[in-house]
Amino acid sequence: MVKRKSASSSEEGWNYEAKVVEIEGIIARIEAGELELEEVFDQFTKAVEYLRQCESFLQQRQQQVDLLIETLSDE
Repeated sequence: MVKRKSASSSEEGWNYEAKVVEIEGIIARIEAGELELEEVFDQFTKAVEYLRQCESFLQQRQQQVDLLIETLSDE
């Protein structure tokens, strides 16, 4: 089983916007044909991991927003 790091704002150096820029850069290099085939697979794997981190980050934030809304509704 592969152990994934969660995308938490408490992780030093992790930034959602920076990861999105990195993903876009990887996609652009793949689409431009700038990479050897092995590097395409490596970069694709990296992009998928970044996407998972971003998705986890957004899910955590959505849960926080839902909790805040619920708290406001209770008042």
